[in-house]
Amino acid sequence: MTIDSEPVPDTLRWAVRLLRGEAVALALLAAWLVWADLTAARTDLVSALFVTGFAVAGAVALWALGGALARRRSGARAPAIVLQLMLLPVGWYMVQGGMGWLGVPLMLLGVGVCALLVSPPTTRALGVG
Repeated sequence: MTIDSEPVPDTLRWAVRLLRGEAVALALLAAWLVWADLTAARTDLVSALFVTGFAVAGAVALWALGGALARRRSGARAPAIVLQLMLLPVGWYMVQGGMGWLGVPLMLLGVGVCALLVSPPTTRALGVG
């Protein structure tokens, strides 16, 4: 159920902005992966295509979920939360691998977007609960 008569709360607006920002960042990474795939002297083609395809699919999914949430589709909230929670193990392994400068902000981003998505104003705007 959606409630379109009320203004969009800032929490939902920021969640959508951050999801769309993540989609753009992942699309840029996917573009770099395509370039790397095409210019590599040697590569495992199947693995390269799988990783590149995963990045493209992730960017498309994040963009679509941001759009659905902007239209107040409550069914988009759970998949968006799942994708944000996936940033926690990614960030953790980055920290373990010596890339804490990137891993910690990724984990904070995931937790922050989750907090925005489950906040009471967002919940009311999506007609959940």
